[in-house]
Amino acid sequence: MKLAATPVLRLSVQYASNARDLPTRAQLRRWVRAALLADATVVVRFVGAVEGRALNALYRGQDHATNVLTFVYDDEQPRAGDIVLCAPVVHREAEAQGKSLAAHYAHLVVHGMLHLHGFDHELAADAAIMEARETAILARLRLPDPYADG
Repeated sequence: MKLAATPVLRLSVQYASNARDLPTRAQLRRWVRAALLADATVVVRFVGAVEGRALNALYRGQDHATNVLTFVYDDEQPRAGDIVLCAPVVHREAEAQGKSLAAHYAHLVVHGMLHLHGFDHELAADAAIMEARETAILARLRLPDPYADG
């Protein structure tokens, strides 16, 4: 009987933000691995509001910083891409939603990884699939459902 190979992860982390309480490399590796479906080379980059706004404007045509952006460079095997997290937005959202900062970062990293693997949430049916997968991954990490009320 042949066992399925564990996907290979190449992870780089860039801290381009001086925000407090950013996740550690160990936390990031754990969260990325939890959502890893195939071999991948991933860069996780933490940015401030200026860079977050510039990237969102350039690539999505929206003139504001957003919490997470995923850039997929190679959707063949192995996957390759960047996950960009805008620290001020993530901090503000976690506080406003009454979530722990670590749980919110974990959710956004998992969300970005699923985008890297081809999931999207443009259509309601696709969003339901993606949200269910995110919730299941976070449950395995012993983190709360990010879509639950209160």
